[in-house]
Amino acid sequence: MNPEEPRSPDLGAPQRHFERDSTEALLDPANDPGGFEFGVSGSEASSDLNWFAMLRTKAQHRALTSDRYQWWVLSALLAGVLALNFTFTVFIVSLPKVSSEFHTSITVLTWTMTGPLLAYGLAAPLLGKAGDIFGHRRLYLFGLVGAMVSAILTALAPSVVLLLGARTLDGIQGAATGTASMALIMITFRPEDRVKAMGWWSLAGAGGPVLGVSIGAPVIQYFGWRALFWIQLVVLLVAFCFVAIVLPVRKGTPEELAAKREGARRNFKTMDWLGSTSLSIGVAGIMLALSLAPSQGWSSPAVLGSWIIAAGALVVFVRRIRTAKNPLIPAAYFSKRNFVLPMVIRATSNFAYFGAFYLFPLLMEEGYGYSVGQVGALAIARPLAFGICSPIAGYMAVKIGERTTTIIGTIALTTSLVIFALMASQTSNVVVILALILSGLGMGVALPSTSSLMANQVSMDEMGVMSAAQMLAMQVGEVAGIQVLVMIQQGVAKRRGLLGSNQASALLSTFHLPFAIGAMVCLVGVVCAFSIRSVPRGRAEGPLVLDAGI
Repeated sequence: MNPEEPRSPDLGAPQRHFERDSTEALLDPANDPGGFEFGVSGSEASSDLNWFAMLRTKAQHRALTSDRYQWWVLSALLAGVLALNFTFTVFIVSLPKVSSEFHTSITVLTWTMTGPLLAYGLAAPLLGKAGDIFGHRRLYLFGLVGAMVSAILTALAPSVVLLLGARTLDGIQGAATGTASMALIMITFRPEDRVKAMGWWSLAGAGGPVLGVSIGAPVIQYFGWRALFWIQLVVLLVAFCFVAIVLPVRKGTPEELAAKREGARRNFKTMDWLGSTSLSIGVAGIMLALSLAPSQGWSSPAVLGSWIIAAGALVVFVRRIRTAKNPLIPAAYFSKRNFVLPMVIRATSNFAYFGAFYLFPLLMEEGYGYSVGQVGALAIARPLAFGICSPIAGYMAVKIGERTTTIIGTIALTTSLVIFALMASQTSNVVVILALILSGLGMGVALPSTSSLMANQVSMDEMGVMSAAQMLAMQVGEVAGIQVLVMIQQGVAKRRGLLGSNQASALLSTFHLPFAIGAMVCLVGVVCAFSIRSVPRGRAEGPLVLDAGI
């Protein structure tokens, strides 16, 4: 048999030695240091094959021998992403019903959004590093299992306290699946093709909430909000099986697995725990301060205490980057423009996008007297533009470069906020829809390029940490944009004595300043976009070069 020919994974045959350049080696636990740590070494399929193991063996062989293997991996990961995020938007819509059932206020229930964000900020750095050490495939499956547990606990929650706990747990699994899925995509695709994959990843991220509103709203109306999470449980189970089948688990020799196991333990023990923990506390402190400030005031003890803790923790993190033997993020990365600037672009773009996302319903209802249904019909233009443009932008970036597409995206997003800031009482719906489309187009075009550029600056064994850093920048920008811009609008309305007023034209003017500030923050991203560099591209030769230790 020609040694270069694809070989069926014969479970009874001796393990074949895979070279580093072999695509077949992808996700092989013989090269995965976390195999024993997570209890999967391939031995579960060594004797008594059941129907699932037989199906998995056949599907994995077909995937591994396909010249489009990377797209199989992407499809499996996107199935999980869709299953995870389709409940987010529609659950926010159901909060009035939830508050009535638990006899609590909407203010309390806003922690169903704030709690997961804080948990995400705390867990992401540690889980991103854990994925680098023990394997991103297993971290992703761990996240899907966590999402199932969270869905069950949410559906069965007998009190508001347990409901908030279940949703907070959802933030931890979100950190696991978010960092692992991005890392797996970046490892699976060539550096010059990663932007294509991130285009589809962005489509799933934007399409999930749209799908959730379309399917979830009737479910909540006729069957109640709890039914939504039982449906999610079924979808998650299907996604888990798809991922477990497509992403291979294969046998390794005891010696190879023992060596990887020892290496994983050594890396886990010697990782910079102080630096990782300080980053987690710092990011969580920032998000907590931003979340509490609108209700308790910027000078309240809780908010000031959160800022102080966050600042102290980040100082420790920066020091550890400079002095630790094995820092969470090597200091050399912060001297690379394509590592730092994409993070700034992601943070500023999310600030503008999500701040405008939350201001828009208030603008249309208070400034123009629109009903909730009318606002919803208009608002769908933004995620649709986001979802449609993302995969197109991924392929476009291959032709014209990541720098150009990022410039186009950030300018489009800035322009949308300028239009919102200039809206007057006679502004037509055509202009409103144009602004929404520009907003979705801007994020959809810029996101794939910034993600792939940052990934191309780090080594294969640090993709998890890179994913965590990128997504933390997004989370901080999102929370800051929502809280700061909404707070500014409410402050202007209060200062003019318009809170609770029905003077539409007067209320409309209170939105000009927050949208203008959002545009100025987004303009920082435009400046950064002009300074990044596109990925050099040439003719790809041969199969993708990968190491299996993921």
